[in-house]
Amino acid sequence: MQFLGTLSVRLFNAVVLLLVVLVLNFTLMHLAPGDVADTIAQSMGGADQEVLDEIRRDYGLDQPFFVQLGRYIGRVLHFDLGQSYFFNEPVTKLILERLPATLLLVITAQVLALVLGVILGVYSARKPNGIVSHFVTFLALFGYSAPVFWTGILLLIAFSLKIPLFPVAGMRDVTVDGGFWAHFWDVARHLVLPMITLSSIFLALYSRLSRATMMETLGSDYIRTAKAKGLTNRQVVYKHALKNSLSPVITLAGLQFSAVISGAVLVETVFSWPGLGTLAFQSIIARDTPTILGILFFSALVVIVGNLLTDLALRLVDPRVGGRK
Repeated sequence: MQFLGTLSVRLFNAVVLLLVVLVLNFTLMHLAPGDVADTIAQSMGGADQEVLDEIRRDYGLDQPFFVQLGRYIGRVLHFDLGQSYFFNEPVTKLILERLPATLLLVITAQVLALVLGVILGVYSARKPNGIVSHFVTFLALFGYSAPVFWTGILLLIAFSLKIPLFPVAGMRDVTVDGGFWAHFWDVARHLVLPMITLSSIFLALYSRLSRATMMETLGSDYIRTAKAKGLTNRQVVYKHALKNSLSPVITLAGLQFSAVISGAVLVETVFSWPGLGTLAFQSIIARDTPTILGILFFSALVVIVGNLLTDLALRLVDPRVGGRK
């Protein structure tokens, strides 16, 4: 019952937070200089004020701010994110079409960073003065300092141009024929470089945190008691210490999910990956306000859901969370 009560409070807070994000995003977009009328006028080579006013009337931009905000919130409550000015399609359809590509990139990059980060962190914690430990330190420094788009460009130059092992851009090769496995390996080859690029900074973060938490856990009293009982180092590390040291890493992974999504915008642009990041970049250039707002709203929704799932994962990994006995 306590868990259900906590979950209900979290869901209510999530709904309130989504409404606040919705209002803030719309307000900031409204305050930003320029609108779709200016973009259309530029593409036409210029337009007089009457044409601009007519365009704004067609798109409802001549209405007062609170009228526009009220209409937008009403549409969102009916699961309608509006019509794209630039693509001339429903925003929901555009997001759902690009969503699988972004989820594939983000989830694989997050899983790669999390698994390798924990493995490197645990191994380096067992031998804090070894080569792996120094490598983890170097990896963390490189991951923090290297911009994700710079890493992507270097990987493109190295493994697509100099050593042509992987495709330069895109998600699929339209010339590939065959069944499921042929298309599967084609997508996998296109995915390798973007996945490594996006996971680089988070791999450094998780490995460093795993190393620190594991070293702290290995110095605990109950670990010394386990060793005194005659348990092997492997049993002590993987049966007792690892489970308790994972909680901070899982928490950080959930909190960093928003950073993964924002980083995907740069990675998708560099590799021409057909996901939400590329869609966001195109919409920003075209001043396509409904599409930008839809992507921001969806990103906020993903982050909030990710945080809720993180809380649930912590309750499963560490029974002390939430007061369970």
